[in-house]
Amino acid sequence: MEYALRKGKTAATVTTHGGELISFRDGEGTEYLWQGDPAYWAGRDPILFPIVGALKDGAVRFPEGTFSMARHGFARNSEFTLAERGEDYAVLELTESPETLAQYPYPFRLRVTHSLTERGFETAYTVKNTGEGTMLYCVGGHTAFHCPLRAGERFEDYRLVFDRAEDARSVAVGPGGVLDGYLVKEYLRETDTIELRHDIFDEADTLIFEGLRSQGVSLVHKDTGRGLRMDFHAFPMLGIWTMPGKSAPYICVEPWAGCGAYADETGDFADKPHCIALAPGMELRHAFSVEIV
Repeated sequence: MEYALRKGKTAATVTTHGGELISFRDGEGTEYLWQGDPAYWAGRDPILFPIVGALKDGAVRFPEGTFSMARHGFARNSEFTLAERGEDYAVLELTESPETLAQYPYPFRLRVTHSLTERGFETAYTVKNTGEGTMLYCVGGHTAFHCPLRAGERFEDYRLVFDRAEDARSVAVGPGGVLDGYLVKEYLRETDTIELRHDIFDEADTLIFEGLRSQGVSLVHKDTGRGLRMDFHAFPMLGIWTMPGKSAPYICVEPWAGCGAYADETGDFADKPHCIALAPGMELRHAFSVEIV
């Protein structure tokens, strides 16, 4: 099911399939979210839960045993239920099922709240441990934005501008999405800007940053300054991605709590970077927001 949201001059659409926000439009009718053209990539705004990225050899160990999951987990392909809805927001909910328990050993409640704001939207993931033992998880966003945003523009007309100058390295992505912590690239060296080019992603696949000084990043046209800004301060990692080798007209800005498997990892889920351990009955909220600039 799809549900329409509206606030002032902005409008959006959410869907129960995957719990995604699948459209966000301003008062001029500009569509900011990628619409999932399968010629490039059929995704739009998948929710990454209970893992972010790929598992080494497709499996990972929990205290309860070894389990297998596809890249980014099962939430993105699950059917959520509508828990609450207003004119400018919707709350979509996913809980455990026989299918999830075969991949992930914990009872849980994942509530995704998509809310329109005065000039943008907020997406919040609220994870609750409904079981009797400690629950381990990772969570993240994967929001794809049109790039370019308007007719007559090019991908290369855009840049990513961070709130502050950064000196951050990106971890290399190897075969099967496994990360190589010993092979890094310096895409942010004493600068706040990454000039977008498709060859960056043809080489790197995904830019993965950790420990950034900035709380947000803007995707803006280099001449007009128009675009959007994402506030990701509640997440310790940030991924930037577009499909390599496709010259695709979109860019994903991805706030993460967690990441893909490292080549030299132990294989225990608890050892994953930024893995969250949630006590029984507790819940934790992870939110990011986007604003038109």
